[in-house]
Amino acid sequence: MFKRVKISALKCLTGAALLGAVCAPVQAALWTIIYPRPLAENDLRAEYPIALLTLALEKTGVKYKLRASDRILLQGKALRQLKENREVNVVWSVTDAQREKELLPVRIPIAKGLIGWRVFLTTKTQLGSFSQINTLRGLLSKTPVQGEEWPDTKILQANGFNVFTVPEYPEAFDILATGRANFFPRSVIEIQNELDSAEISPDIVTEPRLSLYYPSAMYFFVNRGNPTLARLIQTGLQRAIDDGSFDALFESTYQETLQKLRVSKRKVFRLENPSLPKQTPLDDEALWHLPAKLDK
Repeated sequence: MFKRVKISALKCLTGAALLGAVCAPVQAALWTIIYPRPLAENDLRAEYPIALLTLALEKTGVKYKLRASDRILLQGKALRQLKENREVNVVWSVTDAQREKELLPVRIPIAKGLIGWRVFLTTKTQLGSFSQINTLRGLLSKTPVQGEEWPDTKILQANGFNVFTVPEYPEAFDILATGRANFFPRSVIEIQNELDSAEISPDIVTEPRLSLYYPSAMYFFVNRGNPTLARLIQTGLQRAIDDGSFDALFESTYQETLQKLRVSKRKVFRLENPSLPKQTPLDDEALWHLPAKLDK
């Protein structure tokens, strides 16, 4: 179990300290920040969140040790362990109302909303069947595959998709490869790394002309009993936004991928996200990136 932070440290990070100096008791402590160990050492999906978390901690000036959990934790397990204050004390994940009820979010979208921009993995044998789809109604005739506990699954279902669900992330590729699902919607920040993996079927490819968009945010989450850590991360992220280093890391990480996927040239189907919490800072334009024009 993780030890609670002393009350003196908790009090000194409230109020004006959110955007001001981090007080001495907090600076003096050694913060051990443990995140979920990725599925593989070369899992690039974890590189950006870890780099951003490192940047945020550096901006606060605190002494810290950042490390992976002792064992591999897939998302569902990691979130349960975080809720129970075991093994990890920070997790990055897509938000929804239930997740924010159980965990404490740092409400700065770490990928600037790109987690809600979806392009499709499909198979070479099914690729041709997408070429005549020009409406959302046409796309609804196709079966997507998603994880059972993912917020994205609820979003797709709420918009009329018949979703094939799997207990664990790696199983989705098997379902797609065997034709039990027609496509696997992946965010633009995930798909390239997955295509480069030697572990998926060579028959799996990117569909070239369609995309989905729904407002969504991926946050850093901490245990609800650890508001001090949440404030510390938020302070660091806000400072990185203010001095431009957040955007510099974001652009250097994702600009080439967005160009390669031709996101701005794709036909975009906009979906509703009924699970998006009301507190999501959608009106703060500095926190979001729109790689393509959206129809109202």
